[in-house]
Amino acid sequence: GEPCTLTVSETQLLCDSPSQTGEQPVTILVGGLAFSPGTLHIYPEAALPLPALVGLGAGGSLLLGAIIGVLVAYKRKTRDADRTLKRLQLQMDNLESRVALECKEAFAELQTDINELTNNMDGVKIPFLDYRTYARRVLFPGVDDHPALQETSTPPSTEKGLRLFGQLLHTRPFLLTFIHTLEGQRGFSMRDRGAVASLTMVALQGRLDYATGVLKQLLADLIEKNLQNRAHPKLLLRRTESVAEKMLTNWFTFLLHRFLKECAGEPLFMLFCAIKQQMEKGPIDAITGEARYSLSEDKLIRQQIDYKTLTLLCTPPEPPGGPAVPVKVLNCDSVTQVKEKLLDAVYRGVPYSQRPRAEDMELEWCQGGSGRTVLQDEDATSKIEGDWKRLNTLGHYQVMDGSAVALVPRQTSGYNIASSFTFTHSLSRYESLLRTSSSPESLRSRAPILTPDQDSGTRLWHLVKNHEHLGDPKEGERGSKMVSEIYLTRLLATKGTLQKFVDDLFETVFSTAHRASALPLPIKYMFDFLDEQAERRQIGDPDVRHTWKSNCLPLRFWVNVIKNPQFVFDIHKSSITDACLSVVAQTFMDSCSTSEHRLGKDSPSTKLLYAKDIPVYKGWVERYYRDIAKMASISDQDMDAYLVEQSRQHAGEFNTLGALGELYSYVGRYRDEILTALERDAACRKHKLRQKLEQVITLVSGNS
Repeated sequence: GEPCTLTVSETQLLCDSPSQTGEQPVTILVGGLAFSPGTLHIYPEAALPLPALVGLGAGGSLLLGAIIGVLVAYKRKTRDADRTLKRLQLQMDNLESRVALECKEAFAELQTDINELTNNMDGVKIPFLDYRTYARRVLFPGVDDHPALQETSTPPSTEKGLRLFGQLLHTRPFLLTFIHTLEGQRGFSMRDRGAVASLTMVALQGRLDYATGVLKQLLADLIEKNLQNRAHPKLLLRRTESVAEKMLTNWFTFLLHRFLKECAGEPLFMLFCAIKQQMEKGPIDAITGEARYSLSEDKLIRQQIDYKTLTLLCTPPEPPGGPAVPVKVLNCDSVTQVKEKLLDAVYRGVPYSQRPRAEDMELEWCQGGSGRTVLQDEDATSKIEGDWKRLNTLGHYQVMDGSAVALVPRQTSGYNIASSFTFTHSLSRYESLLRTSSSPESLRSRAPILTPDQDSGTRLWHLVKNHEHLGDPKEGERGSKMVSEIYLTRLLATKGTLQKFVDDLFETVFSTAHRASALPLPIKYMFDFLDEQAERRQIGDPDVRHTWKSNCLPLRFWVNVIKNPQFVFDIHKSSITDACLSVVAQTFMDSCSTSEHRLGKDSPSTKLLYAKDIPVYKGWVERYYRDIAKMASISDQDMDAYLVEQSRQHAGEFNTLGALGELYSYVGRYRDEILTALERDAACRKHKLRQKLEQVITLVSGNS
């Protein structure tokens, strides 16, 4: 055998295998000793087979490829993340610059607009409505031809019966039983309650002293009923759920007309003018009613609209050859909007009902040697993109600053009818949709639902495409919510510009000392009556008395007047002006509340906008109520003398016979119930009122 190299440790002998194969005997020689542990079987080394070598190579390649792929993907992902980060950073930088620009513009506008508005309204004559029209618009809103306002021919027998019915209404037991019986009928609706209250006040307008006594009794009955039903006392007079509540509104309407004309009407009209002028300084969408300047978030254009102010030299329609009037307009104004601004300037100080309408006038652009061009909202040059047609603007016609224009009466020629009538009709339909009544929903968005024009299959738009009402949600997204919110700074700018006018109105309403007249007697008289009722029923909570007074006068009369200045003045109220007045009215209501409003980032913008002002206004209201309570009480004799004088001043304003005829229709509807109630009531039996009403029925039904 062959010797092998040994490695010796304390417990082991390691032998490097010799270059031999097969079975080999193993002999260990140590010194002179020899030891044989046995035989060792040595196998020859065998090379790996080819498939194994290929598999190992492929596996190694795949592993290397995977590692390289992961590295490349990681690098690409990192690069994409860096690119996205840079893009977001750029967007944030752009957003910051837009916010900064918007705030800078808002601040600059705030500084310049207040003085300009004040200067523009110097010397403007206030177009008060006459007493009859004012009362009609409050008592019968939206009705121009009410029987109580028009003289009608009545058969002699019917007239005799209605006059006898009028005498019955001047009998307190009959009138109280009549009203309570009607209110007890299931079919007597809210509209009926309002109608009966208005008709009753018209029928009793010649005897306001008597009407006031009946009103006090009805209110006392309402308070008693409210307490018996265990309703919260603060809910009294909150809603018009009774004839008495609506009669109270009408009572103040009759008796505060002089105060409106002599005192409160001026700041209210100035506020209306300020809102109108401020809104028209910026773009207003002729279709949706949204505007750059607004107090209402729902009516705010949340886009950047580029526009320029132009000064047009307008030749008025009359007198012929009169001097041109410079008028400021915007190059993004629609043709109808331009005509309205021109009419406002040319007929400055003229009541709205006595001046021409925009739809009755043509706007001609005088281009010197090239003749005159009639500008229209829609014509053959209107831009159409897909199914959208854009209203023509001054910018569309490329009208330049300083251009001469003329307002001429619309001629009923072929091309005028064909090209103008359709749009004028459709735009008036949109405007009527935009216009709202004095309902709580008026604080909500009033954008009309537009429908494609049936003739052309197109949808009209002006400044903003109103997608959200057309079932097109993808287009309707007006961009990132965060981006659109930056335009809310315009609400603050508009609020700051109008602040002086809002303060003036609130201070006038909530003040007992006025320039020309003392506090109107009806306010002191009615507040004392409410305090007396609270004491009689042992209601000591000052918040309840405060709420009764707020529900009685500010919320029942003043809010209605603030939201609807067209009840007091001969003016036109646009949808954007209506939205802004609704915000002012809501602030007015919040100022009269005794509850604390906790505000947060989710609170409505209208609440946040005046959050710092409302505590100040609340202080004015509390001081106002305290000052009235400290004033000397008015005796019933003095109040009666005042009421008799008020009746004398406005005698003959209404058709009493027409009002009696409308009231009598409720006798026809609930004849048996009313006759039964008259029979059951002791005071009515004493005066034989059932028999007298049967006599009325016989006289009136004889001609029916």
